[in-house]
Amino acid sequence: MNDEYLKSAIKQFAYYKLLGEKAFEQLTDEQLSWQANEESNSIAVIVKHLSGNMLSRWTDLLSTDGEKPWRDRDAEFENGLATRSQVMAYWDKGWEMLLNTLQALRPEDLAKVIYIRNQGHTVLEAINRQLAHYPYHVGQIVLIGKMLAEHWASLSIPKGRSTEYNTEKFDQPQTRQHFTDEILDQKAKK
Repeated sequence: MNDEYLKSAIKQFAYYKLLGEKAFEQLTDEQLSWQANEESNSIAVIVKHLSGNMLSRWTDLLSTDGEKPWRDRDAEFENGLATRSQVMAYWDKGWEMLLNTLQALRPEDLAKVIYIRNQGHTVLEAINRQLAHYPYHVGQIVLIGKMLAEHWASLSIPKGRSTEYNTEKFDQPQTRQHFTDEILDQKAKK
């Protein structure tokens, strides 16, 4: 069961990584740095925060506290990524750390206790914590993208197409698969 959980969690994270990337593709470089007001975050700032969190939480997961002394969380919320390539470098570095760490875990690691700011979590609890945190921020990225993009291409079932989508799905035989399998397989084929 724990092996299935790890596989599912990795697919879930990869799905949210892909959603963020599909949002980035629909935006200009300038839109990645757009802020609604002083209190809001730009997509670039959200990416800095996600990357900082991922690097801190997943570096040496089993042996050090998830809040590393070298992390400067406050600086993550300052603008500073001026180009798309800078945004993508932060994005890729964080996700690479997360996914590589998860892929290296063994099922028996899920019950081990790790610490985040001196609070004990099992590895499974830490994964669940981030499965709530990262999609929250990817949702912010998507919302900002939808507000800014001139012509937004839906990242899921387009408005007005639910019946067509469901008909297509129910015309196929039942299968046991993760809901992200088709989406991630399409990305791999490109």
